[in-house]
Amino acid sequence: MTEPQLASPRRYAPYDRAGVFDRSLGHPARRDLPFFAARLRELDAAEAFPTDAVARLDALGLPEHYVPARHGGALDSYEDLLQLVRVVARRDLTVAIAHTKTYLGAVSTWVGGTAEQAQELGARIASGAVVSWGLTERAHGSDLLSGELTATPVAGGYRLDGEKWLINNATRSDLVCVLARTSPAGGTRGYSLLLVDKALLADGSHTCLPAAKTHGIRGADISGIAFDGAVVPASALIGEEGEGIETVLRCLQITRTICAALSLGAGDHALRIATRFGLEHRLYGKRLIDLPQAHRALTEAYADLLAMEAVTLLASRGVHTLTEEMSVSSAAVKYLVPTTADELISAMGQFLGARSFLSEEFAHGLFAKLERDHRIVGIFDGNTLVNLNALINQFAALARGYRAGRTDAEGLATAATFDARIPAFDPARLLLTSRTGNSVAASLPRGVVELRELVASGEAPASLLTVAEKLLSISDTTHEQMAAHRPSPRDVPAAAFDLAHRYTLCCAAAACLQVWLRNRTTVASDTTATAGLWQDGLWVEAVLCRLAERLTPGTLPEDGTDGSAVLDRLMPLLVEQYDSGEMFSLLPFPLAEAADSLAEEAGSLAETADSLADAADSFAEEAS
Repeated sequence: MTEPQLASPRRYAPYDRAGVFDRSLGHPARRDLPFFAARLRELDAAEAFPTDAVARLDALGLPEHYVPARHGGALDSYEDLLQLVRVVARRDLTVAIAHTKTYLGAVSTWVGGTAEQAQELGARIASGAVVSWGLTERAHGSDLLSGELTATPVAGGYRLDGEKWLINNATRSDLVCVLARTSPAGGTRGYSLLLVDKALLADGSHTCLPAAKTHGIRGADISGIAFDGAVVPASALIGEEGEGIETVLRCLQITRTICAALSLGAGDHALRIATRFGLEHRLYGKRLIDLPQAHRALTEAYADLLAMEAVTLLASRGVHTLTEEMSVSSAAVKYLVPTTADELISAMGQFLGARSFLSEEFAHGLFAKLERDHRIVGIFDGNTLVNLNALINQFAALARGYRAGRTDAEGLATAATFDARIPAFDPARLLLTSRTGNSVAASLPRGVVELRELVASGEAPASLLTVAEKLLSISDTTHEQMAAHRPSPRDVPAAAFDLAHRYTLCCAAAACLQVWLRNRTTVASDTTATAGLWQDGLWVEAVLCRLAERLTPGTLPEDGTDGSAVLDRLMPLLVEQYDSGEMFSLLPFPLAEAADSLAEEAGSLAETADSLADAADSFAEEAS
């Protein structure tokens, strides 16, 4: 990917690289560019694939970031990949979902394939090949252990028979990674993964199914593929026979984490549309943004977005440093972040009122499209119930680890410290379940102790400690209830799902506190507008108040933890990030809008300089 040089590199390299990439895509209002907002809405209305926008991402080298560096690509850090996907998603979810599917289709090879397979696939992707992931079937959905597509051994390879359905890029892809039944008995060791090159299949042995009509991402290729005696070579097998389910479950720990980038981008887009409306629209003689209820709606959404960012950032770095715990963190992130983003987008829709339903007249109709598109994020790669159930199945180990205060202190500190170098990702460390618990959640008691010391020394406000201690009490109770839960393979009680939901909020609180503790002095000392978020624990107090509110709905706190005052203090920073063309973010993140603003400012300064020069010339002539 060819990138212009940064004028003043900072310590947050993934954000800098993603910002440069966003600026290379051009301003979303540019009519001559493929990411022009109105054009994307028109394609969606026509259910047409966003070919030009996808081609632009290819031309800028995004596919190279889907291939690990050790296999010839540019993927060194999942934090990098997450931020790149985030900037595409904040422009258009259809494009982001359509393009990133290649990573999802390839990840099984990165995790379970041989070095030779990975090198070959990496070269194919770098040259433009599109890969899809064929897991689900029409009659079975997320129940992968009921899949009926078979791979029968034949001379030199396998014969594929059956159908995969609702597969992203099933028709447009060059290769498809298929989960197939290789044992008639099925079961956890009865499925295998095969990477199928469609161009090598005999004529008539496969059929691409028609694209499905969908409520959102209408232009994406959500279709299917059917095999009828399609023979693939033995080299198509990824890993050993019978390892398919295990490999898929390990891969999902990565992909579920990366999915959060889609929600971060969508949340930024929704809040950006609403903020512009709030600044420009007048009601009762005032700007809408200055009315108390509107003011609160925006600051609550801003706080929720910052909380999601902190949780996701820690998880993406934890892919490298807390790899053995990814079965927990990925499920928590994949449940909580899209769910919170759905709520944020809905709240911004209420803020916009009737305009949120307009398909053309307001903001090019993009809010209505965004609201429809984002609903899919909570469904794919395991829906909300699947992810909550993954946590329920680990309640006992999570409760034991919390009670013992068991944390990987070094791994957690590295993941939470933004300017700390993360090690290379080792897929062999991925486990189906965490044996030690969850370092993030278990860090909350010690984090509160550290916070008490900061308050005692005058380095943090007492109000932050008040809400943190409240969340610690809730977390203690939640883990006690998790320890008392008795697992049932069938008919999991509804109360267990509610408990898992509460657990994800406790994890979020612990993650946000760790992120603030580890970076509070470095970011607050930056000479950027974002530094204000970190001073006096502003952002972390705001997000902890929001999390406490979610954990105790319908109650009026008497301890000052409702967040009213601290949320009000967020508004100037929200507006400043909007006006300066930056991502709504905990860290400096200039976007294409910022580059255009700087260009306009430079042009204005140049005009002023020319005017002054003309005036000086006139004065000189008069003086002579």
